[in-house]
Amino acid sequence: MEATEIRKLAALEDTHWWYRERRALLSRALKKLPRPGTALDIGAAGGGNTRVLRANGWQPVALEYSPDGAQVAAERGLNVIRADARALPLPSASLDLVVAFDILEHIDEDHAAAGEIHRTLRPGGTALIAVPCDMRLWSAHDVAVGHVRRYTRDTLTSVVEKAGLVIDELWSWNVLLRPVAAWRRRKSTGSDLDDLPNVVNMGLTAIIAAERYLPVKSLPGVSLMLRAHRQI
Repeated sequence: MEATEIRKLAALEDTHWWYRERRALLSRALKKLPRPGTALDIGAAGGGNTRVLRANGWQPVALEYSPDGAQVAAERGLNVIRADARALPLPSASLDLVVAFDILEHIDEDHAAAGEIHRTLRPGGTALIAVPCDMRLWSAHDVAVGHVRRYTRDTLTSVVEKAGLVIDELWSWNVLLRPVAAWRRRKSTGSDLDDLPNVVNMGLTAIIAAERYLPVKSLPGVSLMLRAHRQI
């Protein structure tokens, strides 16, 4: 992701509907896990998810490839390291949790990053992964934010299982707003990460939050979410 996009993300992530609901999703996922332990937030950028981990009692490290992302995370008082997700500078079997939200789609060798997640997790450790889905939604937005692919359920499953992880749950996210996203992406000329008027932001927040209570996880969405664990 370009430095300008990282700075934009850092400025917006506390209030933007998409990032707020994704943090809420992470917080809910954490409550289903055993007691907190060591965690790695790959591609932490502004550190929003890292702060969720810390608030829920985990001992998190934010990992960023770009100097700008690492600097933003450090400025926010987070424990941060700069490294490549394909070669994590951490001992094998040293983590209880790895969070990789919207990371794999930026990496040509996504299998290598998934393999590193497996290597660094302790047996029984959890991986929480999010990726954009469906190449029919490919647009200038994907180019602007540095994506190299969007996933299907089958392609994401293949990458994760070949790395040795066991999938516990795989579901769609941002389902209700998929028609809006598809329409906007057709007209897109760049990143659609914008500072929205409050009334629009509140409306989108209400819609995306409604997915918590509706049976839509099996329907096509804009993103795929996955929970997996290392068996051995």
